[in-house]
Amino acid sequence: MAEKKENFFKKAFKDMAESAKAQAKVDKANLEAVKAESKATWEENQFKNTYKKAKEMGKQSWEDAKMSPEERQAKMREEQEKQIAEANKRTEEANARIAKAREYRK
Repeated sequence: MAEKKENFFKKAFKDMAESAKAQAKVDKANLEAVKAESKATWEENQFKNTYKKAKEMGKQSWEDAKMSPEERQAKMREEQEKQIAEANKRTEEANARIAKAREYRK
């Protein structure tokens, strides 16, 4: 009985360690993606802040400013939910890749 408990804990800790390593890989990949996207955006917009673009951004700001606090909060919640869904999708894809890589090793 003690051996079963001992093996259970060994397996549980091993699974947690593997999960932590996988999550670290996912986080690192997400960070690299964000860094690359930020750099690309910066490169695209460097010295190109045109009057038309500034006007569009100002109009959007004005639309946001006219919202009531409840509307602004609802809009923010929608955007957060979309971001969470996208992050979950990216995580699932990464987990699938990790599982595929583990199967390949076996």
